[in-house]
Amino acid sequence: MEDSYPMRINKYLALKNYATRRGADELVEKHLVLINGRYAVLGDKVQESDIVEVRINKKAKAYEYYAYNKPVGIVTVASAPTQKDIKASINLKDVFPVGRLDKDSYGLLILTNDGRITDRLLNPKHTHDKEYIVTTKERLRGSFKDKMEAGVQIEDEQTQPCKVKILGEKKFSVILTEGKKHQIRRMCSALFAEVAELKRIRIMNVTLDKLMPNQYRKIEGEELQIFLKFLGL
Repeated sequence: MEDSYPMRINKYLALKNYATRRGADELVEKHLVLINGRYAVLGDKVQESDIVEVRINKKAKAYEYYAYNKPVGIVTVASAPTQKDIKASINLKDVFPVGRLDKDSYGLLILTNDGRITDRLLNPKHTHDKEYIVTTKERLRGSFKDKMEAGVQIEDEQTQPCKVKILGEKKFSVILTEGKKHQIRRMCSALFAEVAELKRIRIMNVTLDKLMPNQYRKIEGEELQIFLKFLGL
C-alpha cells in the first residue's frame, strides 16, 4: 500500500496503529498529539520527516474481530427508528460492521473495533475476494456464466471480471473483488435473472462456516494472522 505525504494527521495516526481516524481526531482535540514539538490541530498534515509524538498514558485497547451471520430482515446500520440493525440484535459492544449487506441478503459480515481495516477492505483500489451463493427466480440462461464472468454493464458502470460456478438451474456461486451497491442483484437483472436469495459465505480467508443466523464467532489465531496479512497489517 502506497501512502503519500503530506498526510492528514488522523490518517497518519491510524496507519501507525495509534487509533482509528475518529479516535485520532479525539487525541488531537485533547492535546495529546505533537508535531515537531507543537500541539497538533485538526486538519494538520505531516511530512514523512516530521516528528510525531503521541502522549497516551493508558494501555491501548486490544483489537477484536468477529465473523457474524447477518439474518434476512436485519439492516447493517439502522437509518430509521423502525429498523432493527446488527447493534440491536447482538450483545457485542464497541464493534462495528465493515461493509454492508442489504436487508434482503444474509451471510458473512466482519465486526470489529479496528478502524484500520475499513479502508483496506472496502477501498476499490484494493482487491479482496468475497464469495456469494445466489439463487434466482428464473432459470439461468446458457450464456449466463460467460457473460457474468466477463463483466456486466449495469447502468453507467462496467463490473470487473469475476468467477462463477453454476450449481443448479437457478443457483450459482460468484467470487467478486469489488463491491458496488447491490452489485450482484444488478448484474443478474441485466442478465435476465432476478435474485431470490443472496448469501455471502466468505471474505478473503474468513468463512461463514457453520454459523447460524445472528450468531458470531471470534476471528483469532492463524485465521486472524492470515486475514491481517492480506490487509497489510
